[in-house]
Amino acid sequence: MDVDSQPTMEETILVGDDLMTGPPSPVVPPEISSHVLEGVELCDGLLRNLFLCLQINDIEPFCQDEIALYRHCVERRDKEIRQRLQDSELKLGLSMPLDQANERAAQLESEVTKLERRLILASGMEGVDGFRQRWSLHGCLTDTRKRLESLKQGMENRKRDEPVPAQPPTTRRWFFW
Repeated sequence: MDVDSQPTMEETILVGDDLMTGPPSPVVPPEISSHVLEGVELCDGLLRNLFLCLQINDIEPFCQDEIALYRHCVERRDKEIRQRLQDSELKLGLSMPLDQANERAAQLESEVTKLERRLILASGMEGVDGFRQRWSLHGCLTDTRKRLESLKQGMENRKRDEPVPAQPPTTRRWFFW
């Protein structure tokens, strides 16, 4: 086999914008943040190393390892956080009193509607700023929809599991005049 006939692999130089491939990091609501973030690797050490490398070298091509390591860590972290958010909403749907669960579902539906409207407005923005805003809003919208689906699934599972309350036997009342 001739060495020249093998396809060459071009070197890819990662830049900061390569960290914006895929969905943005999920937003964790404060009321469930301690439960969701417990034990999750936040990648702060890798981010510190990346910033230090950029500060020392001043340009991205010299920080390829740091960018790749941080990107890999962030993808794992975000995947785990998204799963924990959905699990948390499912548990809330199963365990919350029904009126509070319905109120939470209405709140999430309102948030979905607000994000949809903001995404429509952002579609008119041009350039890099428009792209970043649409990217961020689309990620938030997708995450919020999945949280809402998980909450509703928990509520439905609870409704199926709850026995239908049996009618109490009617007691006979005797009236004597």
